[in-house]
Amino acid sequence: MAVDDKLGKTGGSAAKTAEPTRREGPEEGYHKTDLSFCYFILDSLPIAILAVDPDLRITRFNPWAQQITGIAEEQALGRYCGEILKGGMCGQNCPLKSVINRQKPVMRLETEIHNKAGDLIPVEMSTAGLFDASGKLIGAVEAFVDISEKKSQEREKANLISMFAHDMNSSLTGIHGLGLRLSKTADLNEENPRKFIDLITREAGKLELLVKDFLEVSRLQTGRLNLTFDATFLDKELFELFNSYEPKAADHGITLRMENKGALPVIEADANRLRRVFANLLDNALKFSPKGTTVTITVEESGAEVMVMVADQGQGIEATELPFIFDIFHRVPDVARKEGYGVGLAIVKAIVEGHGGRVMVTSEVGKGSTFTVFLPKVSKLGDG
Repeated sequence: MAVDDKLGKTGGSAAKTAEPTRREGPEEGYHKTDLSFCYFILDSLPIAILAVDPDLRITRFNPWAQQITGIAEEQALGRYCGEILKGGMCGQNCPLKSVINRQKPVMRLETEIHNKAGDLIPVEMSTAGLFDASGKLIGAVEAFVDISEKKSQEREKANLISMFAHDMNSSLTGIHGLGLRLSKTADLNEENPRKFIDLITREAGKLELLVKDFLEVSRLQTGRLNLTFDATFLDKELFELFNSYEPKAADHGITLRMENKGALPVIEADANRLRRVFANLLDNALKFSPKGTTVTITVEESGAEVMVMVADQGQGIEATELPFIFDIFHRVPDVARKEGYGVGLAIVKAIVEGHGGRVMVTSEVGKGSTFTVFLPKVSKLGDG
């Protein structure tokens, strides 16, 4: 039977989501045969495992190994492991050779293998020798897991740090240059001191936002987004935010409206963090809205929740992008030229969920997007 028929179409990181078919359990008495029982365990573990004989020919290729590689066990049995995995350590650096020759009892490493389609898959691999009760070598076993997602996150983190460093350096260079120019100006009346102050303030503001984003990302990744709950007048917070953003919207030729459908109850919340949520949503709405359009904040109660909607008339979001819009570092491809690091909406989601709430988005390309935040009237205090 082909692997596609047996396990479903495979390849890449499919092993993360698919549940491979296991062999039937051992018959009565199998535990008396060490090797048979060992193989039963290898087939049952939710990790890719292959076993080889002392000549490095595959004797077992469990369902998870088939899932990751896309190769059926009957196609792998009897072949050299290097022919099947085509790994980065195959050849002279083969870890199986090291454990079989007893150079090392166990080897753990990161390397890459190829699946049936030829795709390169990063894996974490552990290798150990197999010996019978008398200490005689009967083969070796190799266990590996697909770490494509881990590697992707590492690349994203490195890119993020690089972007932060670049933008921080740009602002610092600008501030330093302005300072030098001022220090060399004998008579400040010859220059416009207000212009210099405004430029320095603007660059310092950029630095402040960069540092805040960096700290938020760090807290998100380590699960330390601590919230301080207190009685919060949501009407007051939103009204103050509206007043601070109305001039900014007007500067962009955008009308900012607020519709409050009745007084809101006092809720238990971290007021500063909630302001960050709605500030992020308003920043996004203004960033992607063309001149002459309207951004609307709508607030209303709905059952046991308070709903806050931020709707724009901008370019909208493709349906294929919507499932990933709250993922950290995710940026919609067509708007990559816009400022930002793809962390704002991830921060929004983390803060809202920390309040026991939820956030959702609806969008239509060419017509705009609406982000809706649902907050419980009765606090569901998170652990932070």
